[in-house]
Amino acid sequence: MRFTGLVAACVGALVAAAASITTPASHFHLAGDYILGGLFSLHAEAVGRPHLSPAQEVPICKMYNLKVVSYSYLQAMRFAVEEINKASSLLPGVRLGYEMVDVCYLTNTIHPILYFLSNNRSLLDIETNYTQYRPRVVAVIGPDSSQAAVTAAFLLSQFLVPQITYSATTEYLGNPKVFPVAFRTIPSAEQQIAVMLRLLQHFKWNWFIVLASDDEYGQQNLQLLRAQATRSCIAFQETIPVQGKDPHDSGNSTQEWISSIVTKINRSTAKVVIILSLELALPTFFREVIRQEMTDVVWIAAEAWSIDPTTHGVANISSVGTIFGVAVQEVPVPGMDDFRVRGPSHPGEVGEGQAASGAVTCNQECNDCLAEACSYDKSLRGTGDRINFNVYSAVYVVAHALHQLLRCSATRCDRREIYPWELLKEIHKVNFTLLRTVINFDQKGDPPNGFEVIQWQWNVPGQPFKKIASYNSLQGRLDVNEKIITWHTKNNTAPQSICSEQCEAGHKKKLIGMLTCCFECVQCEAGTFLNSSNSFTCQECPLDMWSEPGKEECFTKQLLYIHWGDAISIVLLSLSTLGLLATLWTLALFTRHSATPVVKSAGGRLCFLMIASLAAGFCSALFFVGRPTELVCFGRQTVFSLCFTTCIACITVRSFQIICVFKMAAQLPRAYDAWRKYDGQRVFVAVVLVIKVFIVALNIYFNKPVPFRTRVSDDPAILILMCNQDYRATTVFNNAFDMSLCFLCFCFAYMGKALPKSYNEAKYITLCMTGYFGSWVALFLVMSIFEGFVVIVFEAATVLSNLFSICVGYFGPKCYILYFHPERNTTAFFQDAIQSYTMRQE
Repeated sequence: MRFTGLVAACVGALVAAAASITTPASHFHLAGDYILGGLFSLHAEAVGRPHLSPAQEVPICKMYNLKVVSYSYLQAMRFAVEEINKASSLLPGVRLGYEMVDVCYLTNTIHPILYFLSNNRSLLDIETNYTQYRPRVVAVIGPDSSQAAVTAAFLLSQFLVPQITYSATTEYLGNPKVFPVAFRTIPSAEQQIAVMLRLLQHFKWNWFIVLASDDEYGQQNLQLLRAQATRSCIAFQETIPVQGKDPHDSGNSTQEWISSIVTKINRSTAKVVIILSLELALPTFFREVIRQEMTDVVWIAAEAWSIDPTTHGVANISSVGTIFGVAVQEVPVPGMDDFRVRGPSHPGEVGEGQAASGAVTCNQECNDCLAEACSYDKSLRGTGDRINFNVYSAVYVVAHALHQLLRCSATRCDRREIYPWELLKEIHKVNFTLLRTVINFDQKGDPPNGFEVIQWQWNVPGQPFKKIASYNSLQGRLDVNEKIITWHTKNNTAPQSICSEQCEAGHKKKLIGMLTCCFECVQCEAGTFLNSSNSFTCQECPLDMWSEPGKEECFTKQLLYIHWGDAISIVLLSLSTLGLLATLWTLALFTRHSATPVVKSAGGRLCFLMIASLAAGFCSALFFVGRPTELVCFGRQTVFSLCFTTCIACITVRSFQIICVFKMAAQLPRAYDAWRKYDGQRVFVAVVLVIKVFIVALNIYFNKPVPFRTRVSDDPAILILMCNQDYRATTVFNNAFDMSLCFLCFCFAYMGKALPKSYNEAKYITLCMTGYFGSWVALFLVMSIFEGFVVIVFEAATVLSNLFSICVGYFGPKCYILYFHPERNTTAFFQDAIQSYTMRQE
């Protein structure tokens, strides 16, 4: 394992100022075969107080109670080492020792690390190959703060000395390419943020305030929170100043800053505050909260201060509201609480202080620290073995790795020199159970254990914190026990913390600004609905559905067509039946008198074709009643058109035939002979029908008779079921040829107005054609004004009126003569009429 000259130069620059590395102050050690390094924050130099010279340093446990907790962590390492040395199953015959150094929270990290990296002669030689190099310690436990842990990891990674941190949650340590030696027994900050967001989601708090300390811990956690909080909204964020960070700060500006933050929180509508900060600045902050009498806020603590006994002990802090905290899962360590409050018990254990300067340092022989630890014993017992277990398990990780590396059996181990890089490989492989807790590491060096949520309480002596939720990191699920939560609100109910109240059903959200949680509610318009997947947009209903204003679902539109039971359908069917009966009666009458002059003058056999067409036409009215189908629409578009064309063609050729007899026979005898020879009447009707069939086929091809649904402008909740999308064009195309025939028929009838009375049907044909033109003009007028149902009804009425105009106008007078004036239905009567016409013409 060779290191580049750049690494050697960096290490050389660090140690160039001294020929050897001196022993750090507040240094505690225990002799052993293999030495573990421990880094703990027993002093807080330059944090929370002015700069002091080394000679002025005082026991930090007297100055700031937080460090009593760090003293507890130190004792946890001592406890684990002594327990392993006494055990026979783990590292039999091998004795572990330790070197524990105070890193002064942040400012004394490099010196202890260099001391650990030096050899037994306190020298750190510059070499190009450290494969065979043995530093003073085989592994390092700690330090506690993320910033110090990263600094240590940079140096230790150059020598591949394993580092196991117990409370540093920073994400930087999770990159094995940068820090191949970094492990930790505490979950990462990313998981801490996930727990906080699950807690917000559980209580439906989407409107909250974020306070972050102005150090690396606060800012990094703030970035993680903003990256993950995609479904929640931050009302505002502020920075909590870390006291003593600026040596020129007199303290007044910091207090004013904190006061302004608390005032802003007091004025906000958000009732949930997340504090991402280390513990040092929080007692001052909460004293200001108490001073401004804030009582109805939910505070969510980061892991760094969630079990801080100093902040918990601030006078009247129980009045600030409900305090939750994200804490490491508690694993009780048997015997740890009793061990913490007793003095040194091993003769090989030595504490080195700064006796030459006359200062008393806080080591295990410090009576002041021990007394302070005893005074906080109840609080420390109440916090539970959380970080203590992390320290405890970190020592066991090294012990298990050594056990494998030394090939230990049940009774002995192979004593030999080991190198840090060898131990590093074994630490990656560790997988054991300690106090019913699985201990191993993933690829990022993180443990499998997770966080839990606690609530602060003051009414149960010796139990300042109670667990109210557990987090399953594998499933991403937070299980909250709401029954045991005590809310510091009226009626002991969870407060609301939302920017805007949820909209009523059928109301969409209109954003106010850029935050998705702040909105105003707008009612969805008619014809739209609110989909649960998108609460910001009212979606249009499908074509066949509709909705009233402010609805979340659409209903099926009413399909409008002429139902069989409607009054209109009864009228249409009654008229159709009446016309059909009249047609059948006419057929019977004409059949009985088929050889008489009246029937022959009406067209002879062509009359029966007309009557059959009229009967089929009256039956076609059935196609306008009932739900349209493709077959119904096909019949509606073809049957009447063909039947009516047949009738008009017969009437037209009948009028032309009479003119031929009385006028064309004398003037154009050859043409008249050809007309009679080739049966011109039937040829004309056949040609007209062929043309009509062709026109109908084209109409069907270009305007397919397929049922479709269309909206009606005056009532959007109703759909008209029609047979053709472009019914206006279809109607015009179908009737253009019929109109031409009617006009031709009208002309022939007018030309025969001077013929004998028995053959003069001009006024009857004129009546029929006038009714035809009038009805279709009225239909086109209705189509241009109305649409949908009215058009369908009027079209059906037009069909019946045209059929009745032929039935009554053409066949009516003839039936009248046949039934009431049979004397006019004789050959003599017709001959007299012809003679009279001939005499008038002469």
